[in-house]
Amino acid sequence: MTLAIALAAPRSGEPEPAIAGVRLFYGPSPQTAGTDLSILAGARKSIDMAAFVLTDRDVLGALADAARRGVAIRIYLDRDEMDHAGNRGADALSALAAVKTVAIRFKARHSESMHLKSYVVDRRLLRTGSANFSYSGERYQDNDVVLVENPALAAAFLQTFETMWTRPDNAGLTP
Repeated sequence: MTLAIALAAPRSGEPEPAIAGVRLFYGPSPQTAGTDLSILAGARKSIDMAAFVLTDRDVLGALADAARRGVAIRIYLDRDEMDHAGNRGADALSALAAVKTVAIRFKARHSESMHLKSYVVDRRLLRTGSANFSYSGERYQDNDVVLVENPALAAAFLQTFETMWTRPDNAGLTP
């Protein structure tokens, strides 16, 4: 499904609207799972991801493939939720962390959740929505995946990502 947005000219004094190419997918459907794999496979320079949950082995594999292609990858995770997930994806996450172009950080334990399910590819394509990067989140649950192709909106996410990424109480991944 594609969602088209038409914007009227802003009234005097209002900020300009962001005009973007937007694609919207509702799940459960094959598109919600396949979209992330396709987008990650197309990354050429960078992936900056904020993930409440990252246990889907296919997504982890797509990230590893990108890293082996030389794509710089930063992943920011919610430590408490990853601990709650147990061993699901832990070995694949550790293997991913061992790749030279990958950096993984965790939000401090027991602080408020980092609940985003978003990433930016090559500073131009923003993926967001309610679908976690888990097998069930992308294949079985009622979720949405929103793709926004707009460098300005990608930059807005990256500004927030930098704030999260540089928090002094973050922890790195110990493989």
